[in-house]
Amino acid sequence: MDRPATTETEVADELAAVRPGLLPRYAAELPGARAAVLTRLWRALVHEPLPWLTGRTPGPHGLALRLADGRTLHGPHADPYATSAYVTAVRLGRERHVDPAALMTALGVPHASPFAAELAHSVASLALSRAGADHSKEWPAQDWEWEQRVVDGHPFHPNCRARPGFSVADQLAYGPEHGPVVELGTVPVPADRCLVSGDWPAELRDGERLLVPVHPWQAERVLRGPYDRWRPARPLMSLRTLALPGGPHVKTALSARLTSSVRDISAYSVQAAAVLSSLGEELAARTDGLLHVTRTLGAVTAGSPALAALLRESPEAYTRPGERVLPVAALSGTALPGDPAWMTAFTRLALTVGLGLLDLGVALEAHGQNLLVILAADGSPRRLVYRDLADIRISPARLARHGVPVPDLSGRLITDDATALRRKLFGSLVAGALAGTAGSGPALAAALRDALPHLPHTPDLAALRDDPLPAKALTLMRLSPDRTGDIWAALPPPCSTAFPALS
Repeated sequence: MDRPATTETEVADELAAVRPGLLPRYAAELPGARAAVLTRLWRALVHEPLPWLTGRTPGPHGLALRLADGRTLHGPHADPYATSAYVTAVRLGRERHVDPAALMTALGVPHASPFAAELAHSVASLALSRAGADHSKEWPAQDWEWEQRVVDGHPFHPNCRARPGFSVADQLAYGPEHGPVVELGTVPVPADRCLVSGDWPAELRDGERLLVPVHPWQAERVLRGPYDRWRPARPLMSLRTLALPGGPHVKTALSARLTSSVRDISAYSVQAAAVLSSLGEELAARTDGLLHVTRTLGAVTAGSPALAALLRESPEAYTRPGERVLPVAALSGTALPGDPAWMTAFTRLALTVGLGLLDLGVALEAHGQNLLVILAADGSPRRLVYRDLADIRISPARLARHGVPVPDLSGRLITDDATALRRKLFGSLVAGALAGTAGSGPALAAALRDALPHLPHTPDLAALRDDPLPAKALTLMRLSPDRTGDIWAALPPPCSTAFPALS
């Protein structure tokens, strides 16, 4: 079936045709999926600067949100850092809502209808992902196996599992949580029509032509032209990046809207890849061995963001015997974050690296997908691995102050604005990776309070400790199609806030 299924019923109908044995598990997962998406949506309603909300009033049993049209929305106290699905229903006037898509439709705010459709797909797709996931291995051996354990997607985005360009058959064939093997292809392009950065391997050359790796979904649905089969690979949590057996990771162009954005690979990213890879090596050398940055081996674009690819080192290249490397997003599926001492050690490691590089002049986008942790055999956090430098922020002034050569780059990556630099790091690392790992405001606050006294005192540390925490206003961004760029929310400072009990 080519038409993407978007609602719970449509997904069930297609599932009955392509994998009927999964239907009972899918149906059983739907209530939990609704609660998971509703919890993320409620967090946004409480904490994002939505223009049609005029007030938020706490009470003994929860919160009342006043809408500009006079209606009132009632729900529980909202911990902005909680990842459990604690919101099972909210009340708009006298109407009780358990379905986030129905709630958004009832709110009737500008651009609510398309967002409601995305929420409906997020619920149905999340239930499908949970139904098809395999958690039989308690402690996976391969890096891609850890990646495929991240079933729920973004821990705070209501569109956490939205894949509106994918049919059910597509999700089963390409979604990492379903454990598929994907046959990557190649498209031959004359070399003089390509922009190349780094070294393009001989395996992907054919005389005067370069062979550009393509995802089969992209080849069939977007490029709509012939392609040759190349090699089998395992999809990672980003879906468009795949691990070759014993080889590098391949980041492919995949022109589908995943979570919020249409993913492709711009010429700017390809052109900057080699320079950024060299910068990554320079940065890693200044962290006393606490950070590795995966190298981009080669990048190519064939004149279109829809036909481009990057080859990147596997994080496993930086492990030693007995160690495991896994994306931070996969930590929530282990018992490790439940140990306060472990959470403090991990927080201290992550902030030592992140704040150190920020002071040096580079703000990492260190969310749970880009940031990986190397664990010793006993599970203790040893070192970090960072991948995908395409959206970091670089401060020439800070780099120059520390005697670091300023890379020959321009455009969106370059800024000396302290607010922009802190938003990039704090919004991804603290409001994203650390909060998602801790799982709640109290757990995050405890880890930060134990870790921060051991970090060098810098203006950035003071801002993290004392100021509201920046986080992307992900729902407002989806409801603002005419605006470009990020929109930010200010979350309560986790270090100094007493979080109410969730009810």
